[in-house]
Amino acid sequence: MLAVDLSNSMLQEDLRLKGEQVNRLVAVKSVLHDFIDRRDTDRLGLVLFGSQAYLQTPLTFDKETLRSLLDEAQIGIAGPNTAIGDAIGLALKRLKDRPSSSKVLVLLTDGRNTAGAITPQEAAKLAADKDLKIYTVGVGADEVIVPGIFGSRFGSRRHNPSADLDEDTLKEIAALTGGSYFRAKNTESLRRIYELLDQLEPTEANPETFRPVKALYYWPLCVAFLFSLLIPLLQLLDSLHYRLSVSYNTAQPGIVQSLNPKYTAKKGG
Repeated sequence: MLAVDLSNSMLQEDLRLKGEQVNRLVAVKSVLHDFIDRRDTDRLGLVLFGSQAYLQTPLTFDKETLRSLLDEAQIGIAGPNTAIGDAIGLALKRLKDRPSSSKVLVLLTDGRNTAGAITPQEAAKLAADKDLKIYTVGVGADEVIVPGIFGSRFGSRRHNPSADLDEDTLKEIAALTGGSYFRAKNTESLRRIYELLDQLEPTEANPETFRPVKALYYWPLCVAFLFSLLIPLLQLLDSLHYRLSVSYNTAQPGIVQSLNPKYTAKKGG
């Protein structure tokens, strides 16, 4: 399960991607796309969190849908604050019935816990009891230069945009659950972290789960739909046939009686 921070601080533009300055979420999405592609035989899910945590994607083999829903995630849609404990709790709830070797959470944040119903430490202890291993990633540069007057060097100053990052808590979460803590100060270091995670948590070599390659449900659905149209059509044709028979009988009753036994029976009755 992947847990991604969508709090307002993720708007900070202190990372570079393909030579351009971007905010933290844009860089995270780019690197996560590569990570998702490499997890060929794993089920992956996505938890998004801000002031609240919610499940964006349940565990699935459908990597295309997962990437699409990740791309749709926007900063602030879960609230401006950071509920790390709730994110861990929600991931644990979704993973609790999985085998111990398959329960892994990669939690990515750039701040400290400022919201939620449970503290990160309490959530981590519950996760440890249920054999959920958590890898935590602290994202954000540790130094940026703020330009001075009119964008010049005069009056410029150095600033730490990650001053609110609670590394001690992230390290404690990882230690309690048998995972590791990583610090991503730029896009390349973030990419190397996910490459290292591939080594620490290799994909399943021989998955036993059957995965349908192509959906076929629409064929019987089309047949059922055609039958639903055919039945009223047949009823309509039968009704028209009867009305035509009655009209013809009115004009030539003798001929109709000899050719239309159904009408003769009705008339006789």
